[in-house]
Amino acid sequence: MLRFGGNWDDHLPLIDIAYNNSYHTSIKMPPYEMLYGRTCRTPVCWDEVGSRELASTDVVLATTKKIEIIRKRLKEAQDAWKSYANKRRRPIEFNVGDFVMLKVSPWKGVMRFKNKGKLSPRFIRPFIILKRVSEVAYVLELPEEMKGINNTFHVSYLRKCLADESSVIALDEVEISPKLTFQEELVAILRRKSRQLRNKEILLVKVEGKRRKGTSIRWEPEEKMRIIYIYIYISL
Repeated sequence: MLRFGGNWDDHLPLIDIAYNNSYHTSIKMPPYEMLYGRTCRTPVCWDEVGSRELASTDVVLATTKKIEIIRKRLKEAQDAWKSYANKRRRPIEFNVGDFVMLKVSPWKGVMRFKNKGKLSPRFIRPFIILKRVSEVAYVLELPEEMKGINNTFHVSYLRKCLADESSVIALDEVEISPKLTFQEELVAILRRKSRQLRNKEILLVKVEGKRRKGTSIRWEPEEKMRIIYIYIYISL
């Protein structure tokens, strides 16, 4: 996989088919069979012809039974994952007066593409803890420029203040929104393509964004990019 030299855009659909037709231990069947109630008919078996008929009562009952089995298997898998995670989980606690770093994420056009910071976590300046609300929530002392943000945070957003400045962004370098996100700087538009959906066609652009530790390249809808980064289109 790491030595793959082809075009990922052309081969990802094949990977998607392989994933959806592979056996999953959590549900004990492929995702395709779970969704449609039958195995996927790949090109290898396209010559097999069978009769078509409306779903009967037996089919509905069989489908309902399979759904119950799948739910039970997913519950068993979730319980196993939870048990394993709880063995390794350490409680995170802070005291009033401690300094902590606040985690933020770069905001990107469409969240369904799952392009969050990945291997480059970002934290902004240390804040002092004013109050402990519960075992997992703390109140921080925020500066005037962050007055629009709720000052109560979950422990998952907090990190003990350490001396590693390589992963810290100064507050004056970014504009933090009330949702704890900041807009990534767009450098250039590299490529365009269209994607046909069921009822409409979407224009996508391959953009290069500037990060503190380098650049990121991703696909985004052109319509949203024109709204967020209008200066790029004006300069074209």
